[in-house]
Amino acid sequence: MSAEHEVIDLDEHDHRPADSDGTVPDRLVSRRTMNVRLVAALVIGVVLGGAGASELRVSRDERERNASVVLVALPEDSVSGDSGTEVLGVIQLDGQLAVINAGPAPITVGAAAGQRPGIQVRDTGQSKLLRPGGTGWIDVKVRIECSSSTAFESEPLSIRFSVETADRRIREVNYPVAVKGGAWDRAAEMPCAYLSYAGKRGG
Repeated sequence: MSAEHEVIDLDEHDHRPADSDGTVPDRLVSRRTMNVRLVAALVIGVVLGGAGASELRVSRDERERNASVVLVALPEDSVSGDSGTEVLGVIQLDGQLAVINAGPAPITVGAAAGQRPGIQVRDTGQSKLLRPGGTGWIDVKVRIECSSSTAFESEPLSIRFSVETADRRIREVNYPVAVKGGAWDRAAEMPCAYLSYAGKRGG
């Protein structure tokens, strides 16, 4: 008589994460929803962070552009003035400085002054608004001592400008202006020669 044996597979299990009716448990749905929300929040954070960094970079670049000053100055050929004062050996000239805004933002050029033994340059109190790439002319008074040997030496004369930038701040900018052989040098040559001759005759 043979005995019938019932084989039972002990490894057979139902791994479906479902209830007896085949539905997914609520806790699993909640977990998946939470993961999706976390991923979405992370993506939104990255996007917003990138946009914020871009705005900060643009704002910083704009501030730097508004604060930058790059200018070029040179004496204009138009010069007038008196023939000098015999006693003092000094002549006064009315001249102009051409100022070019080589920077990226508008600037307002105010005071301009430069001095060394034998020559002094000062503005007349006017200011000029210069757009980027624009040129303005500043009236100046030039005082020259004819007896000085350093007034028109080869070294440029440093002119200090007071400049208001687009961010409403005042900045001091120095620019070397060549005067030897220029308009002021030529304008002073004849009056100084006359004063020298008159001084010798008077002596």
